[in-house]
Amino acid sequence: MGYCEASLEETECGEVKEKLYSSKMRLKYLSMVKAEKLKSLALARIRMARVKLWVARAISVLLLWAIAMQLRSLGEIVSSSRIPKSTLYYSLPPETVYENNGYLMVSSNGGLNQMRSGICDMVTVARFLNVTLIVPQLDNTSFWNDYSQFADIFDVEYFIASLRDEVRILKELPPAEKQKVAESVFSMPPISWSNMTYYYNVILPRIQTHQVVHFQKTDARLANNGLPEEVQKLRCRVNYEALRFAPSIQALAEKIVRILREKGPFLVLHLRYEMDMIAFSGCNEGCNEQEIDELTKMRYAYPWWKEKVIDSEKKRLAGLCPLTPEETALTLQALGIDRNIQVYIAAGDIYGGERRLATLRAAYPNLVKKETLLPPSELEPFRNHSNQMAALDYYVAVESDIFVPTNGGNMAKVVEGHRRYLGFKKTILLDRKAIVDLVDLFRAGSISWEEFSSEMKETHADHMGNPSKRSVIPGKPKEEDYFYTNPEECLARVDDEPQVSEDQQQETDAEAEP
Repeated sequence: MGYCEASLEETECGEVKEKLYSSKMRLKYLSMVKAEKLKSLALARIRMARVKLWVARAISVLLLWAIAMQLRSLGEIVSSSRIPKSTLYYSLPPETVYENNGYLMVSSNGGLNQMRSGICDMVTVARFLNVTLIVPQLDNTSFWNDYSQFADIFDVEYFIASLRDEVRILKELPPAEKQKVAESVFSMPPISWSNMTYYYNVILPRIQTHQVVHFQKTDARLANNGLPEEVQKLRCRVNYEALRFAPSIQALAEKIVRILREKGPFLVLHLRYEMDMIAFSGCNEGCNEQEIDELTKMRYAYPWWKEKVIDSEKKRLAGLCPLTPEETALTLQALGIDRNIQVYIAAGDIYGGERRLATLRAAYPNLVKKETLLPPSELEPFRNHSNQMAALDYYVAVESDIFVPTNGGNMAKVVEGHRRYLGFKKTILLDRKAIVDLVDLFRAGSISWEEFSSEMKETHADHMGNPSKRSVIPGKPKEEDYFYTNPEECLARVDDEPQVSEDQQQETDAEAEP
């Protein structure tokens, strides 16, 4: 019994001790788990704090970057006098989607403004034929020998993007078509002064057959009249909105205008009296024998100048010669142009130099050119590129208070139309035949200055670029008003019937006689 009781006591004591030990171990374990949880929670909080710190830092950096970009943009806007408008952001129209009928490549021909008009026509043709236009190649083989390409003169990116809702324009052919063209390409000059029926019935089938067609010429390939209004309005949109000058040209042209504006109003005189024009026209009024001989040799040196033997006096009296600097000075004075106005000469080197400009300078002492307004270093990049120099003059002419062309060339015509589009800005369209008659009478002493001035003002009262109807001469597109001179479909409406000048009517009547 004693043994049993003792054993029972030991057993119970052991169990008690074991239970106590287990409890202690459980408590210790729970303590360790709790400590681990607290440690993990503390570490998590530390990590979270670090993450928040890094996020805060990242947000701060982004905010600082955004502020810096805003300040940079503000600085660019403030200094926009050096940055052309074409480089600023613009909203893009939605891209048009159509079934592509093929690709049209074009080689523009002529001087800057002849090519400009041709480009407008080619964009329009591509749009209404549902073909893809490749950015036009500019003429590098003409008399001016200028190797500038499209992107050297016009803002090519803006040109493509701003017209994307009308027509697809690419800088170059896709690889597959480029390979085909490398082997052979169908080239042709489209017929001059054509209507859209010609392009639908003749040109479109050729593009669909060959997939790529190349136009060798672009000048005057669309008619002046008889086209749908939507066609005419697209020609305007391309010319006056899509064809911005390249940023470098735009910036310098804006600077010229700014310099002129700071000194007051200015008149742009398109004095077409460079050597090539005088030689080509055969007009030698005021030239000495040596100059006449030099001009004649130049005319014969160029085989594509078809007219060789020219009666200068007869041509002058018919009003077919560019006005001389001396005739121009008398005309501006007689029209009452303020002698203190700035007169900016938009032209190349005047034939005869200062000797021929003396009368004009005496009448208008504030006679300037881009070469006298800008340091040589700023003009140097453009100096050997006649079309780029012409682009500078074009911009200044469009922006001027008064524009006066002394000859009816391409620049005179296109600038006149551009100024009409901008709200019929004052453009004095000189009647050269009347001017020559009046100048000769005045110089001979047959009329007084008062009579000369009065007749000059009366003659030009309706020659200020005011709203008018474009003259139409059926079958004679070269003799009627050029579309880009008076794009009336894009201007305020004029209710009058189409105008035919008295000279044009006389010619028409004479041709109708047996």
